[in-house]
Amino acid sequence: MKIKSLFLAATTTIAVNASAQESNVAVSDETIENQRANLEKNTTGRNFGPQSPRDIESTSGNHAIFFAAAPAHTVMNLCNIHFHKNAEHKGGEFTQYAGNGDGHGFLSGFKYSGTLTDTELAPPNQEVCPSEHGSLHPGDTIEVHYVHSSAKIKPGPTLGSCFNEDIKNPQLRVETQVYVLVNDSTALDFVKLTAHDEKGGFQQALGIPSNTGKPIQYSGSTTGPDYNEQGSPYQVTWSVRPNVAKVNIASVGNWCKDNIFNEDHAHGVRNLIQNPKLLSKIEH
Repeated sequence: MKIKSLFLAATTTIAVNASAQESNVAVSDETIENQRANLEKNTTGRNFGPQSPRDIESTSGNHAIFFAAAPAHTVMNLCNIHFHKNAEHKGGEFTQYAGNGDGHGFLSGFKYSGTLTDTELAPPNQEVCPSEHGSLHPGDTIEVHYVHSSAKIKPGPTLGSCFNEDIKNPQLRVETQVYVLVNDSTALDFVKLTAHDEKGGFQQALGIPSNTGKPIQYSGSTTGPDYNEQGSPYQVTWSVRPNVAKVNIASVGNWCKDNIFNEDHAHGVRNLIQNPKLLSKIEH
């Protein structure tokens, strides 16, 4: 009974902390509109390429700058893996808006639009990937970016791992998968999903799911809330899978404690790009 009481106390504390973190007052719609207006102001007349993230179900876009699509990720080198809390992109099975958030990329983005069982949503007995912005919880959505480069590199921390001394403008491709976290030991193992090794002469991500729908490919940029009001200067070919996969939250916690990318928490999201002048046209 005593052990059970301690467990209940621990999970209650985690739930209270989560509730406190999630109750932060969101910024107004006007704040987001101002950020979008500043983005347009700071990119107009400059040479930024099309931007990301976007609604993958909308093919429209009239950005004037075109660049060739990067090769298939199987003939490129994996350089980095990281994830964002809530999906940066919208579409497929992640269309539920999380809200405006804090204006700096946290508590915003898009959530899994499906349903989960009470068992899948049961709280874990410890914090998962904690940070100053809170930890992860069952039911949370994450968008994982498997970043690839045409440069001869090895996987490592940050986008800097995608470049080397010989080539400063490699082609970049991001293979993208959205996951929902569940308290289920039989769900997918995040450590396996992020496994990597050399294959066919290239550094490869070995665990990217192949059963989550045909990826939507488009030309865009790097993301993250640092670019809410500034254009991203990087040209990126995106492949975004429309269906969500369930991943065991405990395995995500294990990955945060030990990975070659030095990733230990979820990153914030960039505002969805809606201005057609900043979007490429998606060709099917």
